Amino acid sequence: MASFQFSATNLPTQLFVNNEYVPAKNAKTFSVLSPKDGSLVSDKVPLADKADVDRAVDAAEAAFPAWRAVSAVERREIMLKFASLLDQHSEALAELSRITQGAPYLAWGKFEIAVAAEAFRYYAGWIDKFQGDAYPEEDGFLKITRHEPLGVTAGIVPWNGPLGSAGTKMAPALATGNTFILKPSEKTPFASLGLGPLIKEAGFPPGVLQVLSGDGSTGALLASHMRIRKISFTGSIPTGKRIQQYAAESNLKRVTLELGGKSPAIIFDDANLDNTVSWCVNAIAANTGQICFAASRIYVQEGIKEKFLEKYKAALQERGQATGDPDQPTTLMGPLVDEAQFKRVTGFIERGASQGTLILGGKRIGNSGFFVEPTLFADVPQDAEIYQQEIFGPVGIVNTFKTEGEVIKKANATEYGLMAGIFTQDINRALRVSSALDSGMVGVNLVSRYFLNAPFGGTKQSGIGRENGRAALEAFTDTKTVMVNLTY
Repeated sequence: MASFQFSATNLPTQLFVNNEYVPAKNAKTFSVLSPKDGSLVSDKVPLADKADVDRAVDAAEAAFPAWRAVSAVERREIMLKFASLLDQHSEALAELSRITQGAPYLAWGKFEIAVAAEAFRYYAGWIDKFQGDAYPEEDGFLKITRHEPLGVTAGIVPWNGPLGSAGTKMAPALATGNTFILKPSEKTPFASLGLGPLIKEAGFPPGVLQVLSGDGSTGALLASHMRIRKISFTGSIPTGKRIQQYAAESNLKRVTLELGGKSPAIIFDDANLDNTVSWCVNAIAANTGQICFAASRIYVQEGIKEKFLEKYKAALQERGQATGDPDQPTTLMGPLVDEAQFKRVTGFIERGASQGTLILGGKRIGNSGFFVEPTLFADVPQDAEIYQQEIFGPVGIVNTFKTEGEVIKKANATEYGLMAGIFTQDINRALRVSSALDSGMVGVNLVSRYFLNAPFGGTKQSGIGRENGRAALEAFTDTKTVMVNLTY
């Protein structure tokens, strides 16, 4: 077992640079609070500035030549060992996130750390299988392609899945021979900062994998750094636009952006209602609705509206009754992440009362912490704020439709295009509608789900590029064409 000693009473409060914990070069720190009661968790989280980013980049550049030259077998074994260490310390790592995120371990924390571990296993298996192409040589020239690492890369991850999101960025970057700098959200820094002992025990050489805590200013430094060759960002649209601008104005670094969604679930009158309700409840209640592909817009065909609503409301109410202290094993829904998010979500709910009909929830739970009831609005017009904007909480809308053509137009009527779900027993309809939806991912008889071995990402303002699967490997490499004159 690794010498992992971090916990809620022994927090990692230093940067992890060049395989060592070091204090920030400046004296700046920031505070994080508990979302379940608003109490102070720590006021000693270091805020990495330019000098800290520069020394991490220096270490990553120095480590890159040797890391890209590490044999496939050795690199694979390091990544597999790191995956096992994540599994071994899942509960401790989840606690480091939970104290400032509020996500229960069994309902969310265990899952997202398992995603990180599995990402390292999955991409470890790709290391000696990420082949290039060969082209016909009838013209006397052999043309082959190879995928080469970019160099120093970085990832900025969100607070709703601190290690799950980190794993899906770190693993393909490292598998393809890049070095990587991770910046966690300022709302959930501790699990990422706590990775240091596991990074060392797994056998990553100094400088290959580093962690810098900080706020938006630290992210801006990474995005605009002239020696970072790729940045992968998950977060809001406004911040994603700034990341892209910084990347373009610096060294035109590669950018992958995953920027959220307003995912529709389309329920036809032949749908299996029990299956549909199960997926739709999980899609808006998981992590208290704080997931980018939450099915927050439901369209149900008129003929089954009442049957669906009866089952859906009952299931959401039952899930809401399991809201409480995220440290308790029976809790399924925790608080929203912080006061700012609480005010954002409750603001949408208050304004939504004049935009649609409140049919479920809408209230705060308790007098302390940031707990909100699962909330539903019905009959919401297309131009309403709660129809168009990502709320990022357990708040959804339910509208009806008559025809296939009508619901396609309604589903496509936002600037988001991350995920969509279609519920029907008619496979021809499912394939026809899935083709017509402006969405990077479409589920048939499922929604709000993704897989490590298939591309993840959206259309329109939901982002640029794809994570997961082979697509992530391609995003962290350059394709080089080698041409051989066979007649020489």
